[in-house]
Amino acid sequence: MKTAAAVALVCLVSLGAARSALGEESGEKLAFMPGGGPREFRFDTGVLRGVIPFDKQSLGLLPAVHVPTDTPLAASMGLFNYYRVFKTSHRFVESMRQIPSDVRLLPDGTLEVHWPSAEERPFELTAVYRWTAPNTLDLESTVKATEELPDFEVFLAAYFTEHLPISHIYVHQTPDGPENAFMAADESFGVWQAYPRDDAATAIIKDGRWTKPPSPVDWAIMPRIAAPLLYRQATDKRVTVAIMAPKEDAFAVFTPCEGEKHYSMYLGLFGRTFAAGETATAHSRLVVMSDASDETIIDEYRAYRDDVQKEEKP
Repeated sequence: MKTAAAVALVCLVSLGAARSALGEESGEKLAFMPGGGPREFRFDTGVLRGVIPFDKQSLGLLPAVHVPTDTPLAASMGLFNYYRVFKTSHRFVESMRQIPSDVRLLPDGTLEVHWPSAEERPFELTAVYRWTAPNTLDLESTVKATEELPDFEVFLAAYFTEHLPISHIYVHQTPDGPENAFMAADESFGVWQAYPRDDAATAIIKDGRWTKPPSPVDWAIMPRIAAPLLYRQATDKRVTVAIMAPKEDAFAVFTPCEGEKHYSMYLGLFGRTFAAGETATAHSRLVVMSDASDETIIDEYRAYRDDVQKEEKP
């Protein structure tokens, strides 16, 4: 008869083997790896496979494929790339994607991207991309201001394929009544739609920063968000991609309507004044799910919000 100690030892060895197998199957894949070029990084988590390229521009995940369904997810400039950066009534550059960046792969497979400050960009921006699950990419955006930046905004972009045709946004109240629910970005509301956190967020969106050429945008102001959370979903619901941020870190979400060919979603990060020398970090997450209901997506957001709050506690 086995003693209790022997049974415990067998269980411990079995648990260790199971964890080892899990690491071989998934954990070791939760990392970026050197790609085909000197500034190219690939990933294959078992759920998502693709590349982040930096050879010509600082792009997001492009390509990115949902492995279980072989569905291409990323188009144009990719998923989770930095587009425009603003302060009150002012855009600093046409696109951060065109600004040279320093990239390094950390020992744990995390990818760090850094844009130094310059005369026309009085801030440093550092991005840290980290896989936290086979279907989950976390992004930390850290800004250090070199001068005061009133109503500072980092506009984070994600461009999808036609397989994910319409955005759904988590709002306090939908136009037809339900509270704390998702609404679809229907064309009847306007082509380019902005969903603010509050009146102060609306004032930022409308302060003139989006009137600057080239490519000005006239945002239709939509219902307030219940949280910075929105998703795109395949028509058969086999693939859903949600992007999200804590309420304190994103002051608005943005999207074109159904049928607009950018197939994009955006987070307006920060949306507050930085003092000269101040450093702050905004968190965001991209999650890919299968057969996801609205309730499942909201549960994912709540778990993410709780995780960020735990990390920030001393």
